[in-house]
Amino acid sequence: MTSDQSLRACAILTVDLGAVVANWTQLRDRVAPAECSAVVKADAYGLGVARVVPALAAAGCRTFVVAQLEEALAVRRALEPVAPDAQVFSLGGLPPGHEGDFLAGRILPVLNHLGDIAAWRAFASSRGEVLPAVIHIDTGMNRLGLGPDELDELAGHPEWLEGIDVRYWMTHLACADEFDSPMTGEQLERFRGALARLPKAKASFANSSGIFHGADHHFDLARPGCALYGVNPTPHLPNPMRGTVRLDARLLQVRNCTAPMTVGYGAAHKVTGPARIATIGVGYADGYLRSLSGKGHVFVDGVAAPIVGRISMDLITIDVTGLPESVAQAGRMVELIGPSRPVDTVAAEGGTIGYEVLTSLGQRYHRVYVGG
Repeated sequence: MTSDQSLRACAILTVDLGAVVANWTQLRDRVAPAECSAVVKADAYGLGVARVVPALAAAGCRTFVVAQLEEALAVRRALEPVAPDAQVFSLGGLPPGHEGDFLAGRILPVLNHLGDIAAWRAFASSRGEVLPAVIHIDTGMNRLGLGPDELDELAGHPEWLEGIDVRYWMTHLACADEFDSPMTGEQLERFRGALARLPKAKASFANSSGIFHGADHHFDLARPGCALYGVNPTPHLPNPMRGTVRLDARLLQVRNCTAPMTVGYGAAHKVTGPARIATIGVGYADGYLRSLSGKGHVFVDGVAAPIVGRISMDLITIDVTGLPESVAQAGRMVELIGPSRPVDTVAAEGGTIGYEVLTSLGQRYHRVYVGG
């Protein structure tokens, strides 16, 4: 967008690439000598793969993780100018008949069940090659990965792996952000037990929160996601990560209201006395969740103003009764996410998690990238 377009936009989303890199660097240092990858699925958690991936690659990241093949190919394109040697994992297994796309794109498939393994083995055999892959062992999530019966079969019949170069054995943590849960320890023991039965290869265990459980959880490769983008990986402690996004939106109109007026859809907010109501040009179509209706605040010139009424597709209403008219006036930019409104605070008020807030960020914002 041009500067003229930024002036026309109802809201500006500022992405601090320097903060993303600083967060990755902190995690890299914490897990050393293990490698630290970057999970960049869902368009780098809403921040933009095309900008986030090159910034992380320039800082030294050489392993990137996504959920789907199309995402992986987009990451590969973003890597070509800066780090063509970097490896890219696709967690979602092998879409039938698309083995050649993984090979052509130099994407490492994560094989989640014996069917995936058989398909990749057959593809390798058809080419007369040994092809690399990652194999996922389920240790308690019961979503993707080899279950106990499939693990027994694989451990008892090494011929399943003919033609496959297992780069990593991996698993995924269910409760790592709940530091008083015994689940992480149980998964660790299951993973160690599985590794003892399988051919030797590198291993990947820790996600963002898992990194903070200690060095015995790091293995060879850590896979942080949310922490890179400023979500607190240690909810029981102050956030060790830097915030990476700021969302500022424009006040479109300010009006005077008196009782018994109401505000917004469903007449959900009732004015009880003289009030000034301001309207902001952001709504749930932009990822500002409808569940935040009547909850939380935005900040106008550093002063909190409560959200009132229902958040609609394009608009939010706030009560600016206590603010000077010179401050709360049409055209003023107000903070919806940022230093005064961290993403975890917004998420908690909306009854969700920071991941959802970030990945819901819409496409109507004028995006500004700094620090990269």
